Amino acid sequence: MPWFHPANPPLSDWHGKTVWIVGASSGIGEATASALHAQGARVIVSARNLDALQAFTLRHPGAEALALDATDADAVQRAAHLVTARGRLDCVVYCAGHYNAMRATAIDLTDALRHMEVNYSGALYLLAAVLPLLRSQGVGHVSLVGSVAGYRGLPNSIAYGPSKAALIQLAESLYLDLQGTGIGVSLINPGFVQTPLTAKNSFHMPALIQPRDAAQAILKGWAAGDFEIHFPKRFTLGLKLLRLLSYRAYFSLVSRATA
Repeated sequence: MPWFHPANPPLSDWHGKTVWIVGASSGIGEATASALHAQGARVIVSARNLDALQAFTLRHPGAEALALDATDADAVQRAAHLVTARGRLDCVVYCAGHYNAMRATAIDLTDALRHMEVNYSGALYLLAAVLPLLRSQGVGHVSLVGSVAGYRGLPNSIAYGPSKAALIQLAESLYLDLQGTGIGVSLINPGFVQTPLTAKNSFHMPALIQPRDAAQAILKGWAAGDFEIHFPKRFTLGLKLLRLLSYRAYFSLVSRATA
């Protein structure tokens, strides 16, 4: 008998399963929805951009579009009622994201708070809406899309990084609280993926991958029952090692690397 076991029940057979992805109009969310559809899942895609969602459903027959602003708690609650009224919900993915580079020397308070609203508060609204149903089912899966930018503080990331760090701790606490309930929890921490958000970056992004590659890494992580799904490993493993450094060593190394 192996000394380890998957953190979650493995998810590999998606045929006939219902998956709701919030933040699916582009990038990782859209690519993951497409990959799940190809695996036979019934995919419900949500985002603010209804035109993009409807275009997705035209390319993926059987998929459903549900326009939603994830920062509107009442709207999230209403959307959850619509989704769950149609039957069992097998997996819900929070992939909504907001990103602008920001330094401490030029804080835009409105935009900094927007990062927290989209990247963190929206996840709480979704959890509050769907967890009662998942608990009553006794089965299901919740997946939150964080970022390796939440591992430790980084230059020019005073708004984005803390919002993702909060999401990482939320996922960890969620997993511990839901052990033994039949509800799996996974945390997705991407490195650099070519999306409309990373297109804002003017710097070189090491190990940049395409959204379709991110989607395949996510499906592979779900199939393995992983709690944390991070990719690409050639980049993220190095960042994990940096978490072990003392502040003195970490600050010195990052300052030199980003000078």
